[in-house]
Amino acid sequence: MADPESVARGICLRALTGTPKTRQQLADLLAKKGVPEEAAEAVLDRYTEVGLIDDAAYARAWVSSRQAGRGLARRALSSELRAKGVDAEVAAAAVDTVDDEDERAAAQRLVERKVPGMRRLDRATATRRLMGMLARKGYNGGMAAAVIREALDSAAADDAAVPEFDDLDEDALLP
Repeated sequence: MADPESVARGICLRALTGTPKTRQQLADLLAKKGVPEEAAEAVLDRYTEVGLIDDAAYARAWVSSRQAGRGLARRALSSELRAKGVDAEVAAAAVDTVDDEDERAAAQRLVERKVPGMRRLDRATATRRLMGMLARKGYNGGMAAAVIREALDSAAADDAAVPEFDDLDEDALLP
């Protein structure tokens, strides 16, 4: 490498063109490409200084996107940010933007989307499957159980309010 800093700048700019990246992700990429550590640090410091790398903004955008789109709980969001190399304090500040009501509403939306497909299952099986889905998304057991109970109770009430077509007497409907 004739000029390692120039190579590092090019690699970082290409990586940042597609999607935002954390400082750690870029550092890992530069190390993988064989850029000397001193050159990588100099470029990363400069890009952080001018605002091309902003882990706090990245974390806020990541939390907003993943919580709204995938319905992830705060615990899962924190874990994902740590895996991406975001500092624990920065990640915690970003995750704190999600409050209890937001988290509960996201869990309710997830469960409401799944309940109609589970009508043929017994309540215990549906509950187990829904609990597993919410656990994988990072929700705690107490909130998950409450949300699932409410959704299944509501679905059962809806089913009771609408008679099954099989139970109808077709002859009674004819003029």
